[in-house]
Amino acid sequence: MKIKIAPSILSADFSCLGEEIKKAESCGADMIHVDVMDGHFVPNITIGALVVKDIRKATKLPLDVHLMINNPQKFIGSFVAAGSDMITVHIETMSKSKLKSQKSKLKGKGVKLGVSLNPSTPLKKVIEVLPLVDFILVMSVNPGFGGQDFIPAVLPKIRKLRSLFPGDIAVDGGINEKTARQVIKAGANVLAAGSYIFKSKDYKEAMRRLRCAV
Repeated sequence: MKIKIAPSILSADFSCLGEEIKKAESCGADMIHVDVMDGHFVPNITIGALVVKDIRKATKLPLDVHLMINNPQKFIGSFVAAGSDMITVHIETMSKSKLKSQKSKLKGKGVKLGVSLNPSTPLKKVIEVLPLVDFILVMSVNPGFGGQDFIPAVLPKIRKLRSLFPGDIAVDGGINEKTARQVIKAGANVLAAGSYIFKSKDYKEAMRRLRCAV
């Protein structure tokens, strides 16, 4: 499968966020990963739908909005209206019935639905909802802050998921050239990388190294 790069703006310079996103797009990014945190589900607060609306103006790339929040069903509509192309919710925050309801709503608007799971969450929690989602996001750090070290214990999850799920499998957290090689070999094909890209001197080279990690 094609390896896709999703620069995570959590590590970008927010004083010039539009320029950072445009630079990532011109250097070969496939999508932009937007982390939304509420200070409840995770111990940090980031941005809301108003910022996503302005990010939409800065790029034509798909926006994958990762909702690390409680009660995401209350806010999905506002993020879709702001221009999100992909909505990722956590299996820890949504039941199968709520996912089914959201899938129906999002499909009608041409928006893809993904589900994410934390490192400590058993894989069986997402297996029963695989038919409802367009992609899976495996967290390889405990969500809440950027720049954390990759947790190797998630690799067996990725391998098992790839044997069950034919669509995109993304990995988020601690992605660099070394860990990209590990997760791609395990079966992932979408790399959400923050610090490795936005803290590098050459975004294009950083993305090339990730894409060619294997």
